[in-house]
Amino acid sequence: GKVGFHNNKTKYIKGAVEMLIEEYHGDIPESAQDMMKLPGVGPKMAFIIENVAWNKTTGIGVDTHMHRMFNELGWVSSKNPEQTRKQLEAWLPFEHWSSVNYLWVGFGQEVQQFKPKMLQKVLNCSRPADALHLVKKLGLDYHKEGKRLGLEKEILLVLNSKA
Repeated sequence: GKVGFHNNKTKYIKGAVEMLIEEYHGDIPESAQDMMKLPGVGPKMAFIIENVAWNKTTGIGVDTHMHRMFNELGWVSSKNPEQTRKQLEAWLPFEHWSSVNYLWVGFGQEVQQFKPKMLQKVLNCSRPADALHLVKKLGLDYHKEGKRLGLEKEILLVLNSKA
């Protein structure tokens, strides 16, 4: 878990730096597989770094937010981010792999941490009824949040316009 990671962080950074200097001439490896040989680097970071640094995609970087959301949406049925990654890669067309992390990490954080901002975006988007349905599936109680923000009328208008 997290505590173990923080206790080992210094050791991981030192070990990784030594390996990068000795085996990669001070650069980073060109493949996610090689990056995962570095202490403290798992699939999530390796696939993201590979994509950002080398513009290569051999896997999807899945974090805990994505893991939770994709299970809530029923896109996967998994116990951890690594299982989520494997299940997602099994059905998601390859051309979308590189954008999944970029699109969903920010979205997941906003749904959880910036509910008023997310609700405003939902009500102002091109398909607000569908967007309300999506954020509800991801745990945003739009009735409660709407009441808090004085947006009950707007929400009712959106929901009634769909009927």
